[in-house]
Amino acid sequence: MEMEKLRILGEASQHDLCNYVSLNKENFTSPKLPGIYHARTQSGCQVPLFKVLMSNHCTSDCNYCINHCHNRFNRVEFSPQELISLFLHYYQNHYAEGLFLSSGMPGNADVAMENMVEVARKLRLEYEYQGYIHLKVIPGASYDMIKRAMSLADRVSVNLESATVTGFQELTSTKDYHNDVLRRMKWIGRLKRRHPEMAPSGQSTQLIVGANNETDHDVLKRAQWLHKHLNINLSYLSPFEPLKDTPLEGHAQPEEKRSPRLYQAQFLLNSYGFSLDEITLDEEGFLILDEDPKMLWAQSHPDLFPVEVNEASLKELMRVPGIGKKSAQRIIENRRRGVKFTEMDELKKIGVVVKRAEPFLQLNHARQTTLSF
Repeated sequence: MEMEKLRILGEASQHDLCNYVSLNKENFTSPKLPGIYHARTQSGCQVPLFKVLMSNHCTSDCNYCINHCHNRFNRVEFSPQELISLFLHYYQNHYAEGLFLSSGMPGNADVAMENMVEVARKLRLEYEYQGYIHLKVIPGASYDMIKRAMSLADRVSVNLESATVTGFQELTSTKDYHNDVLRRMKWIGRLKRRHPEMAPSGQSTQLIVGANNETDHDVLKRAQWLHKHLNINLSYLSPFEPLKDTPLEGHAQPEEKRSPRLYQAQFLLNSYGFSLDEITLDEEGFLILDEDPKMLWAQSHPDLFPVEVNEASLKELMRVPGIGKKSAQRIIENRRRGVKFTEMDELKKIGVVVKRAEPFLQLNHARQTTLSF
């Protein structure tokens, strides 16, 4: 019975992202190890997480979600002890290195949160588990319950789902955008500032791309706001997927390149010092999908190139296509040690994608090639 619950609730959890690369869906339906999700760390390592819902009972009517309240199917839930036993089995056998726990909302947000918090509490205090725990905060949860979750989890998150109020209203009528979601995210930010030791990995959120009429400008504006006001450096962008037996099962999927391009633009805004008006959008507010936004910006500013590698500032280097944040920092560090770059191969060795960067660079004031777009 527990394995049948795990099959149902593991598969149902797959749409909560904690990763911005493609999802390994086969793991959620694996007959041997259902519920294993390979998250990627900032260093590029993959970490297997035990990822599951506590319950698929839900009173919300989210049009994109298989668990929406009008759907008639097998509703199941774990008790805290059942879930703890399953997780410890995975952990002790080295199938999973951490826990990502979410839940449907069976009427009262704090009822769902109480069960998840109890799992984390027992793992920490009774089983002395010190590994990674990510708890999903249910929209509408109380301040005290969120504080309890943050005292136990490494990371917490609330799914924002939409970039705008109107976009959110297109997806659900049972949740309030500002009160149930944004207010809870602000509480998390406030608690984190007051108690830095809580949720040491911070908070994250997820937006669904392509389920409503929001533009890429809307999405990027919200992602920039989340970075500025809530210190969320990366909002996970989940491409909408029409699911059978949901009100949006006939809705079109977004173009395949849309989410990856939005991630690239989000990195430019939150990590590379770009402003929103520097991101190239079409007349309707959508990204140009045939080229990455950094390249488009550089091509539209030929007066700023080529950049002299041996003299340029960190900001100037980071705006060159093919030079990332780390490779720009390595160039500066090498220059501080007296290194003078004379060949493109020297840049390649420290991580520069020379094929993309070369038209925009000079070495010792010798232009490498012409800018021909």
